[in-house]
Amino acid sequence: METALYGPGGFFLRPEGPAGHFRTSVHASPLFAGAVARLLAEVAAELGTDDVAVVDMGAGRGELLTGVLSAVPAGLRVRAYAVERAAPPEGLDPRVSWVAEPPAGVRGLLFANEWLDNVPVDVAERDGSGTDRYVEVAPDGTERLGAPVAGADAAWLARWWPLREPGERAEIGRSRDEAWARAAGTLAAGLAVAVDYVHTAGERPPFGTLTGFRAGREVPPVPDGTCDITAHVALDACAAASGGAEAGGAGAGGAEAVGGTGSAGGTEAVGGTSADAPSPGRSGLLPYGTRLVTQREALRRLGVSGGRPPIETARTDPAGYVRALARAGQAAELTARGGLGDFTWLLQRVPGEGYCPA
Repeated sequence: METALYGPGGFFLRPEGPAGHFRTSVHASPLFAGAVARLLAEVAAELGTDDVAVVDMGAGRGELLTGVLSAVPAGLRVRAYAVERAAPPEGLDPRVSWVAEPPAGVRGLLFANEWLDNVPVDVAERDGSGTDRYVEVAPDGTERLGAPVAGADAAWLARWWPLREPGERAEIGRSRDEAWARAAGTLAAGLAVAVDYVHTAGERPPFGTLTGFRAGREVPPVPDGTCDITAHVALDACAAASGGAEAGGAGAGGAEAVGGTGSAGGTEAVGGTSADAPSPGRSGLLPYGTRLVTQREALRRLGVSGGRPPIETARTDPAGYVRALARAGQAAELTARGGLGDFTWLLQRVPGEGYCPA
């Protein structure tokens, strides 16, 4: 998976970039970048500064940072870092620093939109004797069962995704836990956010989620560099690995209490606050510790709503009505049930001197 995605000729190094094969929230609408810009401004306010960093993990071709920089409020000085293995695109905004690793010691917002699902994982399958074995894959996609899962990988499976019946599969998320902990750990203070399609303890799919995408269509995950290879993220495990609590409970500094779950396993309500209206100029998203919330709820709190504009506007301001209707359509796509709205946001506060949430 590592070679197929990031090696010579790998999928993410191809000239067309990921946008040539699938749409993320970033590509769906500029409203998404605008929401991230508002979140960045909130983080800056909590830090008590007008000079803040934003770090985009898995930046693609820099589309998110380009949108954020165009949407940040006047007077906010932003240092933007695109963390990406591919070469920077032509015409990149000169304010964006293109780096291979996230910078250490910055204060601000680290944002990972659909990054963790492409962090390579090993796949395990339970064989007929009840032994969990690694699944080995040839370049043409042919599979066979390999050695028994052992050591830290076996411990991860037992804790986060135990297999019970022969033929059941799991993606071993330990590499993603470690990647998220390293990324979030680079912040000196601020907020680390991961956005992805997820599953949580008690709702793991019995046969895993590994799949491929090419030119907008789902395809077998053949590791030959011609398709994206992706799998849903055990985001509860990632949260625990970087200081949050395990699913189902909150310890000191752990996750806020989780309410009901959405259809993709993401939480619909967190800490009993999701039904509260955000106060003016503040979304209420910034957690004291760790929070899991659906994209639908996160974007609503950041001002992205799919509500249609009042019909009276069509008579008083026809052009404005058409623009508002277009924005409503874009917002509806970003927050749709059964679609992008079911993505989950992991929000993890990184405390530091001068960061005092209100």
